[in-house]
Amino acid sequence: MRFARAAATVLAALLLPVTAHTAAAAAPARVRAPGETVTLPVRDALDQLPVRVEDRTGYERSKFKHWVDADKDGCNTRQEVLKAEAVIAPEQGPRCALSAGEWYSPYDDRYINGARELDIDHLVPLAEAWDSGAYAWTAKQRKAYANDLGDARALIAVSAASNRSKGDQDPATWLPPATSYRCQYVTDWVADKIRWGLTVDATERDALAGQLGWCSDVPITVTLAR
Repeated sequence: MRFARAAATVLAALLLPVTAHTAAAAAPARVRAPGETVTLPVRDALDQLPVRVEDRTGYERSKFKHWVDADKDGCNTRQEVLKAEAVIAPEQGPRCALSAGEWYSPYDDRYINGARELDIDHLVPLAEAWDSGAYAWTAKQRKAYANDLGDARALIAVSAASNRSKGDQDPATWLPPATSYRCQYVTDWVADKIRWGLTVDATERDALAGQLGWCSDVPITVTLAR
């Protein structure tokens, strides 16, 4: 399963904002660029996420094109995630049709046989991404977000029941039923928002901080997508 977690030297300074009160005295902030990798404790990462009011005006799921076959190997994003996260590898037929196989759904601590019982969850839902910055992205950027295979935390195979229970909720109103997975979930949520330069609203930020208060302040390593 794809849940590797890296630990490295803390580079929080890479993400420190320069406020209006300190801009004159501080050295110019280094511009973050796609492909740059940053590492810092998850609580520090949360502190770096800008707090903004969310607005869903104009959102349509169709504005995030998925699932696509980015590498033209015959398997689309959904199928690539299923293949990568299988506990027991499925059989692959024509047009990447997957049969048999077994998966673990960490949201509800279940093993599931057969791909049809699984959804591929956008850890930070498409609507939430829109609310917290993706409304200003290009169609190409939204497509890349919706099919992000560059970070194992972005897309996750889970039971259809748990994914549909979650819907487009953020951690202020939904956490995985499996309590043992909640620290991992909120840690990955912060990492995904850092990766895509997204914001949090005040209620979401407080919920994340409250949950992380019960968790180890583990370092997260993130390769910036934008």
